Amino acid sequence: MPPSNPARRRALTDAAIDLLASSGVHGLTHRAVEKAAQLPPGTASNYFRSREALLIAVAERVAELHHADTGHAVQQPATLAELLTESLLTAATTLRRRYLAIFELRLEASRRPALAAVLARLEGGALQITAGQHDQLGLTTSRDKIAALIALYSGALFTLVTEPPETVTRELVQNLVEGMLHGCADRG
Repeated sequence: MPPSNPARRRALTDAAIDLLASSGVHGLTHRAVEKAAQLPPGTASNYFRSREALLIAVAERVAELHHADTGHAVQQPATLAELLTESLLTAATTLRRRYLAIFELRLEASRRPALAAVLARLEGGALQITAGQHDQLGLTTSRDKIAALIALYSGALFTLVTEPPETVTRELVQNLVEGMLHGCADRG
């Protein structure tokens, strides 16, 4: 059983998020995580017995951080377009490394069934949380439309975090959100 020191576990997974963002999944090793977290050799393997266990823990940590952020956003009154714009802009700029890491994990999950299963559970939970947030905001978005909106959001976010950071502007994000919510056909 891994040691129960939540602060150390968070330090390891947070260091792993940064490593995934900077070095990709191939740069993520127990040793590299320990070094990045400034912890003694052997610490990461005490908490995560395998590379897959480390990847799964990182996915869970990213989901935890994401849900905490979205929960905070719902407390502030705004339209859906404003919420999506702020969320995408923040995710693509301030939190860019976190989302680069999750996309690395999603790609790795295509080759690791256990990681894929964890990400699928996390995404199912995200759907429920997002639906609850829509209810809290008084939106009448159907569950099918919420799933579609999450897919569009994920695609837009992938595009934004893989672009050079200096090209991500509020105007670009607002245009993406407009397309997500109202389609891309010109209204004439």
